[in-house]
Amino acid sequence: MKFSCEKYILQSAVMTASRAAAAKSPLPALEGLLIKAGAGVSVTGYDLKKGIYTTIEADVARPGSAVFSAKLFVEMIRRMPDGIVTVEVGENGGATVRCGRAEYAFIAMDTEDYPELPAVDYTEAVSIPQKLLREMIDGTIFAVSTNESRPIYMGSLFDIENGELTLVSVDGYRLALRRERIEGCGPDGMRFIIPGAALTEVQRICGDNDEPVQINVGAKHVSFTIGDTVVISRRLEGEFLSYKKAIPENFRKKVKVDRAEFLSIVDRVSLIVDEKLKSPIRLIFGDGSINFLCVTPIGRAEDVCPCEGEGGDTEIGFNDRYLRDALRAAPENELTVCINTGSSPCVLLPTGEEEKFIYMILPVRLRAGNE
Repeated sequence: MKFSCEKYILQSAVMTASRAAAAKSPLPALEGLLIKAGAGVSVTGYDLKKGIYTTIEADVARPGSAVFSAKLFVEMIRRMPDGIVTVEVGENGGATVRCGRAEYAFIAMDTEDYPELPAVDYTEAVSIPQKLLREMIDGTIFAVSTNESRPIYMGSLFDIENGELTLVSVDGYRLALRRERIEGCGPDGMRFIIPGAALTEVQRICGDNDEPVQINVGAKHVSFTIGDTVVISRRLEGEFLSYKKAIPENFRKKVKVDRAEFLSIVDRVSLIVDEKLKSPIRLIFGDGSINFLCVTPIGRAEDVCPCEGEGGDTEIGFNDRYLRDALRAAPENELTVCINTGSSPCVLLPTGEEEKFIYMILPVRLRAGNE
């Protein structure tokens, strides 16, 4: 195998694919990148759970394939001077990488030890602009669970119905939902769950443009085609939360707040939160204002956020991080905070008519007399 191409093109490809290579594996090949040179050059990373491969244009002098250590090859290309990089592998597995006067020589791994990527035998497909998909993932990924005892919640639900795509993440303490109407969104009633780790890579690869992401849905795997790059992920199997039933429909009190100001006050008050004791911040929803209070072994913090509406002096405790994550993800400047009681879920909605996002946060039990 022998090919040449611009350093920045090869560097971008190997960095993208390497994010799917295993950090540590009993099978050394999984810690590597599969490089194939033919009509072009493809670079593949695969850890048996997710795979990424991308194709680049290159001057191929001799077709072939080899597996390089992902960590070594990424750093090798990164440290090369700018210019044309030439990669060559001989019949004995000896590899050389040259650019200008810089040259590395090492031994490539055998391609026979590299597992094949799963084929996505898809029967259903959906297309969505890159920018929109990236925004939807960004607005929900923070609520994906990290608890391995409930693996179904370590991913996000894609729910397609009535021409709308709804993306939902839950972790037992909060729920994040984004909903968008998209054209050509595939058949109604299509539902699948994608691991958060794979969605993070999709989010990183998606650009700030309206070029389409083709999502092909198979029985056990789903592929995301983003330009010349493909991300393949296994589907998570199991019963996902019935989110429509979990979100309250009626609320005793609703107040409107400025998102940026609300977030700024949460940041200030949570400065003294004691993480070891998991100290909550206390919110008292009054008439035209929300009083914030946090008391920890570190000290005491108070602030007031103006609001529009009356909260009936409802007192609710929150995990500051959960509240902050939802406020940062909300794509509107004005939010409606919906509450019932101090022990009921709090829901953040857009103030406009369309509910394109919903964030639900479970309260923290407050100790009586705690100030």
